[in-house]
Amino acid sequence: MSEKVSHSFLDPSVLGKLLSLELKARRPMLGSVAGRHRSPIRGSALEFAEYRKYVPGDDVRRLDWRTWGRTDRHYVKESEADTNLRLCFLLDTSGSMGYGEPGATRLDYARRLIATLAYLAAKQGDATGLYCGPSAVNAETPPRRGARHLGLVMQRLAELEPQGNATIAPAIHELAEKVSPRAMTVVVSDLLEPTEPLREAFQHLHFRKHDVVLFHLIDRREVDFPFDRPTQFIDLEGLPPLFADPSVVGPRYREAVVRHLREITGITSRLAIDYQRVFLDEPYDEALARFLLGRSSKGLPTVR
Repeated sequence: MSEKVSHSFLDPSVLGKLLSLELKARRPMLGSVAGRHRSPIRGSALEFAEYRKYVPGDDVRRLDWRTWGRTDRHYVKESEADTNLRLCFLLDTSGSMGYGEPGATRLDYARRLIATLAYLAAKQGDATGLYCGPSAVNAETPPRRGARHLGLVMQRLAELEPQGNATIAPAIHELAEKVSPRAMTVVVSDLLEPTEPLREAFQHLHFRKHDVVLFHLIDRREVDFPFDRPTQFIDLEGLPPLFADPSVVGPRYREAVVRHLREITGITSRLAIDYQRVFLDEPYDEALARFLLGRSSKGLPTVR
């Protein structure tokens, strides 16, 4: 990893605050090596899960002889197997992600979120991958482990530029098909698009049994609409500029925003998505701390 890239996205003071917080999965994960996350596969680990009847071919070393002595029946003790996590980021790179001042755009905020989470995951032995919209398949860095691969993820983040007017929903569908089931998928987007395609896309991830996290990045001005004089609004995704009087369009605009946010909340609630609404004036380390603490043993409920 180059010193420039590392310095751009990883703040040592932020890492120092967050390293004590563990990134935990809510659903059983399918990884490639032993780790700290629950697996749907029963194994012979130390944590007991359940008994099941012996069938020919089972390892006789796993028979519970005490249960046989009490019941005269053969049962096998099964335990929870632990595995590592595949952490897959999907980053919206449409033109609207370039909103903000140079060096402090929505995309810059997203870079810091993703880079920090990827670093924390790598430190606990998990695999990280990066996919970028509008085409998740054509701009992919599949999840792998190790410092070298983490450097590739950081380099890819550094190369991204916001452009185009494509929506994130098709990229979510592609990701759902591309990534094997039972990974943690983290979508980072402004969600400036119709909600029905988003609902279908997130349903696809849910069907594939991914543990889905959504970081919804919003500027407060997009919600409050604090303009009080005729203003020219410039579309970052290619539509012509619009000159409007806020006293005329303001009330309807605010109603539309409230409706859009309500629909997003409804979708994420129904699909058990870990929804993180983040305003760009909130320090990103505070947003990450809130997310990680919410995944502690007393935080979000487990999802099968």
